[in-house]
Amino acid sequence: MNILCTGGAGFLGSNLCEELMKGKNNIFCLDDLNDYYDPQLKVSNLVDTGVDFVECDILNAQHLFSVADDFHPEVIVHLAAQPGVRISVEDPVRTHDVNTRGTLNVLEVAKKLKCRKVVFASSSSVYGDKSLIQSEQPSLETDVLNPISPYGVSKMMCEHYLRVYHELYGLEYVALRYFTVYGPRIRPDLAVSKFIKSAYANEPIQIYGDGSKTRDYTYVGDVVDATIKSITKGSGVYNIGGGNLATVNQLANKIIDIVGSGSIEYIEDQLGDVNHTFSNTLKAEKELGWTPKTEFYEGLQKTVEWVTRNE
Repeated sequence: MNILCTGGAGFLGSNLCEELMKGKNNIFCLDDLNDYYDPQLKVSNLVDTGVDFVECDILNAQHLFSVADDFHPEVIVHLAAQPGVRISVEDPVRTHDVNTRGTLNVLEVAKKLKCRKVVFASSSSVYGDKSLIQSEQPSLETDVLNPISPYGVSKMMCEHYLRVYHELYGLEYVALRYFTVYGPRIRPDLAVSKFIKSAYANEPIQIYGDGSKTRDYTYVGDVVDATIKSITKGSGVYNIGGGNLATVNQLANKIIDIVGSGSIEYIEDQLGDVNHTFSNTLKAEKELGWTPKTEFYEGLQKTVEWVTRNE
């Protein structure tokens, strides 16, 4: 099977392409290597994976189509995006353009080339906020969506476009709502990466607010497994969460324990951040045959090892 992966040089994309290369599929990766973080980190992600790569911006519809047309993909795994809740609050137009218009360009390519399926990287951000009382109730795919950041809105809009392209043009799709992904090759802007670097330097770990926010942490290997399964299975929307529910304080303390140094400092909270995320993954278990396998502490140890080795 010919599989095209957008955003393939990033955190999730490079892990996914590396795993896909172990199979019998033909994998082609594209990425615009933008400067949201050091492009050389993205280039290094692809070293030794053996995947074919081309630099391409999904906002350039003509170039995107030309690259895809040469490869003739049967499935597109669409991971390319402008990530980050906080950057979306600062620059909502950029987030909308890359995430929404860029996804439309990908869907047009899939439609014109008669691709069998698009697998889309959505986000738990589409659900919006949960109160502390609601935080123990995991989000269901059927819940009302109420995103509180431009990033969450952009992912929700993409899910609607996927549904409409399915209904109008017969394009099969899966949208995977990832919950707080961490692991080797983690983006440097993510909290887990920042916390590890601070602890390793024996500097204070800066936590927004009081550290009581909770997240459903999901190891990248489990996310890759779910994504690969969705290439041949499933239809519609699925939660992909690790079942590793922890407060930000617990995360920081586990990292301090693993690294052996560090302290905690609380700073002013940020706009757009949800207070609590928690996934119900029964649908993915039933229809994709997927369950998370990596325990939180084990996953953090692997992440700490990678981050400190690449400092």
